[in-house]
Amino acid sequence: MILALESSCDETAVALFDPSVGMAAEWVHSQIALHERHGGVVPDLATREHLRHFAPLVALAQREPGFAAVSEVAVTHGPGLAACLAVGGAAAKALALGLRVPLSGVNHLRAHAWSPFIAAHAEAPEKFAERLKVWLPHLGLIVSGGNTLLFTIDEQRVITVMAATRDDAAGEALDKGAKLLGLGYPGGPLVEKIGAGGRADAFDFPRGNGPRSELDFSFSGLKTSLRYRLEKMPAEEVATRLPDLCASYQQAVIDSLVRKTRVALERRGWRSLGLSGGVANNGVLRAALAVEAKRAGVEFFAAQPRHTGDNAAMIAFAAWADTTGVERTAGFDLRVEPNAPLS
Repeated sequence: MILALESSCDETAVALFDPSVGMAAEWVHSQIALHERHGGVVPDLATREHLRHFAPLVALAQREPGFAAVSEVAVTHGPGLAACLAVGGAAAKALALGLRVPLSGVNHLRAHAWSPFIAAHAEAPEKFAERLKVWLPHLGLIVSGGNTLLFTIDEQRVITVMAATRDDAAGEALDKGAKLLGLGYPGGPLVEKIGAGGRADAFDFPRGNGPRSELDFSFSGLKTSLRYRLEKMPAEEVATRLPDLCASYQQAVIDSLVRKTRVALERRGWRSLGLSGGVANNGVLRAALAVEAKRAGVEFFAAQPRHTGDNAAMIAFAAWADTTGVERTAGFDLRVEPNAPLS
């Protein structure tokens, strides 16, 4: 049994994972309501909330029948907000020492990379290792507020970054676009909700694709284009055409993500395509990438909605599945890495 903790940003999360059965239990305390009034995450407030909520969540885990079988504690050690990571790291060290079990540091991005496979493991835990061989090499796309990455997992489970964003991440672009449109926080889900009633071709926003051979993403120009567009529109027109603006802006982000992924799919004989990260919960994006996977003749794995945002289940799963990237240590040796890359 693996006990996992996550506190990289504004979600306090705990999970219990049994590799022979699946996810035994998981809990997440969301801080969205707190940060919504500030229009974004306030690090000091996020840190305070982690301090308040880890103990109650761990207490819930301790009541689970399988807690006595915990043989490893895993925790996010980066990337993320330094103070938030430190709270989770301290809690994990205390638990590992108290339980006298090993401590594992998991890269948050690597956990996102593995999260699409959690559901597949739960279907048949005893067969997962063999089934995974059929799905590798794997092409994955992580799309969140802080990261937009194309990566690969090869037959030895080694993760390699293929492409990243040169400026804003896709989730950041959606959140900033929502702010320009006068919407709340987090902006991405609101853009999707309002855009569902609009036309995605109503406004022609730039895609920032660059040459076909270039896989890196860029979303800063899209955000600037929206700002200039809004400056030319009367407030009444913006209000009237808000669904069209949201739908068109969102489509520009999705088109860029899908086009780059399509190009990457054509470059090698991949066996599966994965989608993870907070923006992976966007229904339009999930549907578009499912189509690309079918066109390429590969299996499509999208992280379950509850595992797209920050969660401890993916930390626990990666601690077990990511045999090439987990930092295993004892006692107080584990350090937080706020700027740790996906490597």
